[in-house]
Formats: sequence, C-alpha cells, structure tokens
Amino acid sequence: MNEEFPDATHNCWAYVIGAPGSTDRIGMSDAGEPHGTAGRPMLTILQHSGVGDIAAVVTRYYGGTNLGTGGLVKAYGGSVQLALATMPRIERIEYATMSVVVGYESISAVRQLLARFESTSDGEVYAERATFRLRVPTAHVNAMRTALMNATGGRAEFEMDEGGAR
Repeated sequence: MNEEFPDATHNCWAYVIGAPGSTDRIGMSDAGEPHGTAGRPMLTILQHSGVGDIAAVVTRYYGGTNLGTGGLVKAYGGSVQLALATMPRIERIEYATMSVVVGYESISAVRQLLARFESTSDGEVYAERATFRLRVPTAHVNAMRTALMNATGGRAEFEMDEGGAR
C-alpha cells in the first residue's frame, strides 16, 4: 500500500488468518500513529466480525486537523466497520475427495445421501460393483462414511484421495 499510495501519511493495517475469531495468526500496525490508536481498534473489529481470513488497510492523509487519540480510534475502527458492512461475503468450504464402492443395490442410497451431506458425485464407474468419486465437505466426511456404512449394511468400501481427510 505504501507503494500504491506513497503520498499517504499513514497506511495502517490489521489481519486475522484462520477461522472467524481466531487468535492464532493475527497482526496489526499503527504505521506511525500513536500506539494503540489504529492497528488495535482495526484488529478488534476484525476479530469480532464473524469473518476469517481477512485483512484491512486504512490509508489516511493528514488534513491539518488533529483528531486526538479518541478520534483516531473512532476513525480507524469506523472505517473497518463500514468496509465490513458493505463488503460481499462468501463462505469457504474445504472439500475432500473419496471413492466409495458399493453393490448395485446401494446405488440409490448413495445418490440420496449426496444432498444430505452437501456432496457431489464427480464420476461414476460401473463394473462388477459401482464406484462413485465423491466430493464431500471435509466437515462431513466422517458422518458421510457412517451414513454410507449404515445404508449399505456395512458393505461400502472407501478410499480417500491423497491430500483428503482420512
């Protein structure tokens, strides 16, 4: 931001990496403003926003009026609140890929479970048995496996693709 706005008086920033409210990887900078008047209020707003993996930069040009510490806290925190109120949001869902092999009598059971677990079939192979390549939200992998085992009387066979949850 300093390169993009070289004439700015301050480019203050804060970030939260990880799930909403996470404190594992956080950072902030007052960028020359009095200690605790820019980065800290920005970080506090981000941590309580319900949004994860987020960063904010507030670029300030000094206009000749001293805001005081309270005014700076309000200005920086308010800028982040305004940005959060107007920004588009999307939910990031991590997926695992699993293959499940079932008998032909269980094909409809597999298909019915897809919607229940927000999953999709990325491919199907029909040979001696039916093999489905499933894309499953990581958070639902264990529940999906249990449901498939219940639906097939314990006869489903699974294989997780490399990098997928096990």
